Amino acid sequence: MSVEFTKDAFLDGRVHVFQPVKGFRAGTDSVLLAAALDAGFSGQALEVGCGAGGALLPAATRLSAASFTGLECDPEMVSLAEKGGVENALQSRVDIIQGDAASLPQDWQNKFDLVFSNPPFFEPGKITDPGVGKEAAYLESLSLKGWINAMLFALRPKGQLVMIHRAAELARILANIERQTGDISILPIQNYPGASAKRVIVSARKGLRSGPVKLLAPFSLHGSKGGAATPALQNIAREGSGIQFEDYS
Repeated sequence: MSVEFTKDAFLDGRVHVFQPVKGFRAGTDSVLLAAALDAGFSGQALEVGCGAGGALLPAATRLSAASFTGLECDPEMVSLAEKGGVENALQSRVDIIQGDAASLPQDWQNKFDLVFSNPPFFEPGKITDPGVGKEAAYLESLSLKGWINAMLFALRPKGQLVMIHRAAELARILANIERQTGDISILPIQNYPGASAKRVIVSARKGLRSGPVKLLAPFSLHGSKGGAATPALQNIAREGSGIQFEDYS
């Protein structure tokens, strides 16, 4: 492995993730994505674009009865994620596969009970160069529609899709899932009460009849502008608590 990396603590030191010194490093989005998964889930889960495991490894720790597959195209990130699986004694329940969301194995169709992702956020040319090592994490090499279709391809009927993305892309997300899913819930993520949402977590189930979209009350990261993290975020980051969607309905 040629990439320089650090060993970083998640969930108050209960999980360690090896991340590149330069390039994409997991942050709040990854923590929230892992927290958005139901702790009682016990089936087969897939993360599309797992990187070094910033969401995958905490999720596997929280969902102790589930098995996980992480798909990642970057071989160096695959190596770091595998190293993290061993470090956290999760290798019996976590498989890391090098591959591309644009060409999933045919036998993955309708395979997984849960598919989750933190897709690349930006279309090429829409932002300045994100920096060396960050291109794959920030810039779409596959369109958002293609990414969502890959997630739905791998998801079994009635299985759950969970993704975190920029709030500015919510219309695109809904346009791509509304005809293929039902039971859609949207959780806006705001920096502090009263602020505009910068992120959304979207949950949906494949193949269910379309119904009203549920827009939940927002989740605040901080108690005030520039203030401390909210107790809810602290519990997620330190204790491994989950986001209880019903608490925001």
